[in-house]
Amino acid sequence: MTSALKIDFVSDVACPWCAIGLASLEEALRRVGEGVPTELHFQPFELNPQMPAGGQDVTEHLAHKYGSTPEQQAAARENIRQRGAELGFTFRKEGRGRVWNTFNAHRLLHWAGLQGPAAQLALKKALLAAYHTHGQAMEDSQVLVQAAANAGLDPARATAILEGDEYAAQVREQEQFYQGLGIHAVPSVIVNGRHLIQGGQPPEVFEQALRQLAGASA
Repeated sequence: MTSALKIDFVSDVACPWCAIGLASLEEALRRVGEGVPTELHFQPFELNPQMPAGGQDVTEHLAHKYGSTPEQQAAARENIRQRGAELGFTFRKEGRGRVWNTFNAHRLLHWAGLQGPAAQLALKKALLAAYHTHGQAMEDSQVLVQAAANAGLDPARATAILEGDEYAAQVREQEQFYQGLGIHAVPSVIVNGRHLIQGGQPPEVFEQALRQLAGASA
């Protein structure tokens, strides 16, 4: 029997292309089916680790970070919205509104991962929907706890985690590990610890890579 391909999906819930990349990867996984067993894990990456409480207006943030104009941002946002729609993910037409610190979201994702891959995937999708579909604040504990509840996780336990500093050290350690591997852009999909696929690729790209790697490992 072919051993499962270990897929590490390095990403940030603040990244719209990570939502596209995940939806695309899931479509590829559906296409390859049980013939290519996989094990999906989400690894932390913060696009804006120094973002202060209150966040920042997204138009102002992108202009400062990339030098883009509001018109360029609107065109990019529409492109992202259309790509998402093709894959079954809904982006708010007006965009995210603000950019937030996401460290606490990563702490909850680490906890969810300890419950198993299915729980972590469910929470990741709930967080992406909260932010990119509904425009909710990723620094708001109530939003994060509700996402955990939507994913079938214990909201009381999620609240307790957010009120303390559980899993903070583990998240920072994982962030440093992947930065040490040279990961500076997301999404970055690493298969079996050594094969890198970067960006919100179409399902065909992920499907071809998974079939090839499964054949090689077999």
